[in-house]
Amino acid sequence: MKQYLKLMRPKHYIKNLLIFFPIIFSSNLLNLNLLISTIMAFFAFSLSTSIVYIVNDIRDKERDKLHEKKKDRPIASEKVSVKNAIILAICLFFISLLFQIGATSEVTHASYLYILVYIIINLFYSFGLKNVPLLDITILVSGFLIRVLYGASITEISVSNWLYLTIISAAFYLGLGKRRNEIKKSGTKSREVLKYYNENFLDKNMYMCLSLTIVFYALWTVDPNNVLKTGNLLIWTVPIVILILMKYSMDVENDSLGDPVDVVLEDKLLLSIILIYGLVVMGIIYLW
Repeated sequence: MKQYLKLMRPKHYIKNLLIFFPIIFSSNLLNLNLLISTIMAFFAFSLSTSIVYIVNDIRDKERDKLHEKKKDRPIASEKVSVKNAIILAICLFFISLLFQIGATSEVTHASYLYILVYIIINLFYSFGLKNVPLLDITILVSGFLIRVLYGASITEISVSNWLYLTIISAAFYLGLGKRRNEIKKSGTKSREVLKYYNENFLDKNMYMCLSLTIVFYALWTVDPNNVLKTGNLLIWTVPIVILILMKYSMDVENDSLGDPVDVVLEDKLLLSIILIYGLVVMGIIYLW
């Protein structure tokens, strides 16, 4: 059972917290109906991401065996057979569908579309697009954006364009950083697309996207809708965001493999700053 859970990669569900952004930033977190729908949607999307991870691990079985960390994955290490992995993926699909149906009393076709598009794009990624330079990173970025769009469609809440741009630029920063450290740690042997990249290119574009993330986030904090709700208080969260990104960059520049989830969960100080940011934002939005 432990190996099957590992195959599903539940720790990566942390990325699916983006689904809660629309309900949190719109001051609707205390709306019980919307909250329940969002929680159900979170589980629906999380199980769908597990399906993608399983398919990707099946496709990358032989290459993962050459990677210092990925060689311990259940399929690469042959602790879970390909047949059983496929059965698990099929079961997860139907369970995910049940959560999706329960996420809303009224069928919102957009929410079904977003989750379907996510699966299809990532299947194409697993079956070849991950070997196309820049497109591979763009697909990773699309996953972050789709999560927010999916959350917004479930609750029928509109999201500021500045927030979307913040998510996109931050996701590019994370994706480029991941590729950078893959090259640094394993060369090009662990991923075919890495032969098209080099550290200088990835460094320059990483930090361009980092700068854009800060700019877009700052513009989101002074969006007229936010100012109307919270005054100018959100602007004071910008230094916290800068500190988070600086600490993340420090980790990436050191000995990390560059996976965003691993970086955050393995750095207690970074995780603490993120939690402080969350508490400050929640306090401003819900106690103002």
